[in-house]
Amino acid sequence: MSENEARQIERLKSLLSSQREAFQVERHRPIDQRKADIDKIADLTKNHAADIIAAISADYGVRSCAETQIAEIGFVISAAKHAKSHVAKWAKPKSASVPMTLAPGKAYVRREPKGVAGIVAPWNYPYQLAIAPLIAALSAGCRAIIKPSELTPQTAELIKRILAEAFDETQVAVVTGGPKVGEAFSAQKFDHLFYTGSTHVGRLVAMAAAENLVPVTLELGGKSPAILTEDYDPQDAASPLAWGKFFNAGQTCIAPDYVLAPRGQIDATADAVLGKVREFYADFATDADYTAIISDKHHARLTSMIEEARAAGTRILQPEGSDGGNARKLAPTVVVDPPLDSALMKEEIFGPVLPILPYDTIDDAIRFVNDRDHPLALYVYARDKDAARSVLERTISGGASVNASMLHMSVEGMPFGGVGASGQGAYHGEHGFLTFTHERAVFEAPKWHPSRLIAPPYGKMFDFISKLQSK
Repeated sequence: MSENEARQIERLKSLLSSQREAFQVERHRPIDQRKADIDKIADLTKNHAADIIAAISADYGVRSCAETQIAEIGFVISAAKHAKSHVAKWAKPKSASVPMTLAPGKAYVRREPKGVAGIVAPWNYPYQLAIAPLIAALSAGCRAIIKPSELTPQTAELIKRILAEAFDETQVAVVTGGPKVGEAFSAQKFDHLFYTGSTHVGRLVAMAAAENLVPVTLELGGKSPAILTEDYDPQDAASPLAWGKFFNAGQTCIAPDYVLAPRGQIDATADAVLGKVREFYADFATDADYTAIISDKHHARLTSMIEEARAAGTRILQPEGSDGGNARKLAPTVVVDPPLDSALMKEEIFGPVLPILPYDTIDDAIRFVNDRDHPLALYVYARDKDAARSVLERTISGGASVNASMLHMSVEGMPFGGVGASGQGAYHGEHGFLTFTHERAVFEAPKWHPSRLIAPPYGKMFDFISKLQSK
C-alpha cells in the first residue's frame, strides 16, 4: 500500500466518524434544506458543465461531448429536478389500516434517513453514476461519502473539488484512490453501501459489507440480450441497436450485449447495423462523437475477443478506418454467429462489439436467454405488442425496453436495478429515495388498549380474540 493510499484510508475513517456525529445532531434534515441540497447539485452541474465534459474527455482520451452532455449532465439535472419536486411527498409518513382485533389505534410508517451512505462509482459514466445516487441519498436526508473510480482521475478530482464548493465534508465528501482504498471503503460500517460496477467486484463488495451487516445496493451488469421477432424489419431495428451498442463505445452496463435474430435474417441484421454505423460516424477514427476505450488494458481485452472470433472463422464486420492516431479507438464491430464458448459469448463485452446470433423459433430464443444469468436489461423488437409482452412474461431481467434501446433507465418514475447476478436493489426517483430510507413501522395505542385483556393468564377473552383472528 502506498503512503497516499494509507492517508486516504485514514481520511476516510475520519470522515465517516465526523459524518456520523453530524447525523446524530441532525437526524431529520428538514425538507426545505433537502431541496436546497438538491438545488446545489443541479447548479454545480450546470455551472461546471464545460469542466465536466473536459475532464471526462481527458480521462478517456476522446469522449463524445454530446454523449457527456446527455448521459452525464442532462441526466443529473433531470434527476435533481424530479427529486426536488417529489421529495416532500416521498418523505411523508404512510398510514396503514388497523385490523379490528387491534383497534383502537393508529398505524403508520415513518420514512427516516438511514444515516451515512457510501457510494462507489465506476468509470464508464463517472459523473452521473457518482452524483445520481448522491441525489437519492440527499433527498432521503442522508450524508454521503463518494469513492470515484481511479480509472477517471481527472473527473474524480473535479467531483471532489466542486462538491467541496457547496457542501461541508460533514455532509458530502469524496475520497480518491486505487483498489486498496476501494477495499477499505467497502469494509467501513456505513449505514448503506451503494456500488456500481462489475459483477466480479460486486461480489467482493457484498462480502466486505456483510462483515458489518451493512445493507448494499449492487448495480452490476451482465449480458443484456436484444431479441428480434420474425415480424420486425432488421432495417428498422438497426438504428436503435447501433445507437444503444455504440453509444460511449459500448461501455454502458445496459448496452445490448448480443442480438438474437431469426436465422434467415441474421446477415441482413448484421449488414443493417453496420450500415447505421457508417451513417452515424463518417470516420469513426477521427469523429469526435465516437468515444475511445477507457484504458489500454480494456482495449487489449476487447481486441483479443475479436481476434479469437476471427481465428474461429467467424464473419467480422467493421467500417473502414484506422485508429486515427488514438491508440484506444476501437472500430465499431459486428460479429456474426460467434462460437458460444468464445469470450464474446461468455463474458460481458462492455465495448463496441455486437455479436448477432441466429434462432429458429422464438421459444429457442427465450430458452437461450433463460439458460443464462438474469441480465440487467432485455430488449424486444416486435411489431405485435402481444408478441413483445409474451417475451417479457417468459423472461426475467432488471429492466426492459420494447422497440428501443436503453430508454427505460431514463424514466425517473421507474426503478432501475438488476436481478440475480445483474444486481440487487434499485434506484432513480422514489426508488432511490427509498434505497437510503428506513421505513419504520409505528403503532400508537391509546392510554388503555384492549390488548391488555389478552395477557396471561389466558382465558375467555384470549379465546374470543384468537377466534376473531382465525376467521
